[in-house]
Amino acid sequence: MVYDFDEIIDRRGTDSVKVDGAARMWNRDDLMPLWVADMDFRTPPFVMDAIRSRCRHEVLGYSFHPEGWAGSVSAWLNRRHGWKADASWIGFVPGVIPGMAMGVRCLTSPGDKVMVQSPVYPPFFDVVRRNDRQLVVSPLVRDGGVFRMDFEAMRRDMKGCRLLLLCNPQNPGGRVWTEGELRMVSDICEENGVLILSDEIHADMYLPGFRHQVFASVSDYAAAHTVTFMSASKAFNMPGLSSAYFVSSNESLRTRFSDFVESLHLDYGNIFAFLANMAAYTDDGEDWLNQMLAYVQRNVDYLESRVRASFPEIEVMRPQSSFLVFLDCRGLHLSQEQLVKLFVEKAHLALNDGSTFGSGGEGFMRMNVASPSCYVVEAMDRLSVALR
Repeated sequence: MVYDFDEIIDRRGTDSVKVDGAARMWNRDDLMPLWVADMDFRTPPFVMDAIRSRCRHEVLGYSFHPEGWAGSVSAWLNRRHGWKADASWIGFVPGVIPGMAMGVRCLTSPGDKVMVQSPVYPPFFDVVRRNDRQLVVSPLVRDGGVFRMDFEAMRRDMKGCRLLLLCNPQNPGGRVWTEGELRMVSDICEENGVLILSDEIHADMYLPGFRHQVFASVSDYAAAHTVTFMSASKAFNMPGLSSAYFVSSNESLRTRFSDFVESLHLDYGNIFAFLANMAAYTDDGEDWLNQMLAYVQRNVDYLESRVRASFPEIEVMRPQSSFLVFLDCRGLHLSQEQLVKLFVEKAHLALNDGSTFGSGGEGFMRMNVASPSCYVVEAMDRLSVALR
């Protein structure tokens, strides 16, 4: 089946954080919303069919995890990533960030040091600070148009830490970490006896020429000391179902974490979450995903060529995974406040302020290109007028 990603879908009035939330966020209704990381494409039809089928039985009572759910996840991880994760290693959490927050509370104590690498998705900072842990920020460095890890700084900064929050692939830079880089991270964690929570929500969306490497698969230490968090929500545009899962091969670590989740009564999920996930992790799902990623790649290609030709002061950090593009706007020589005003008040575009991603994000804006191509073209037209 050939899917239509050019279709324009009016999302206004659906309580969409991305669309309706933009008016609340900036107190104006003339902005093109290219910020929150969901797509403007239809959720795949096979996912919607699974939900509609269940709705025909008009009793939405308490339900178990469907038989075969964990097995479908296990099969997908093996097929998509070459990770032979047994179904018994897998459990439900109501979102990757909720899972990371529970991991922080479960595996550390108040006052413990927890490391993140910056710039990074803003909730990484929240799950540390708002749970009374001590935040340790280790910087990423920009090199050759991508972010790289500063292993010397990481080795220094990790002293005394109990936990590392790893973003793999990296958000906002879209970097797919290599096996060699992740092995170095594993070695540094082993030197310091550090546990790892690995956010791999963007794993399924590696773009042509790249392939995701699961952190827990790079070494024996990583396998035994990592809780991995994944979800079909980003790749198949269904984050509103609040569905994710954790994976850990270490029985002791897995039991410790799953007992904590169960103590909060957050392990049941909802009827539609499991069925939608099972529908996505199929051959149909892989076909839809590959078509969507090819479309996103074309949007990235257009964005990069248009920016290079029209706005040489701005540089596109080309993503290796996902549909999020970090724009390096430091060549405009604006303060962060001026930069945000340029995009909002002059170009009428709602993008993510790079400074919210922590140190290293100043001078940047993050743009979501998982939209019909005409949106990306119009966004560049608006920016062109604003810069003139």
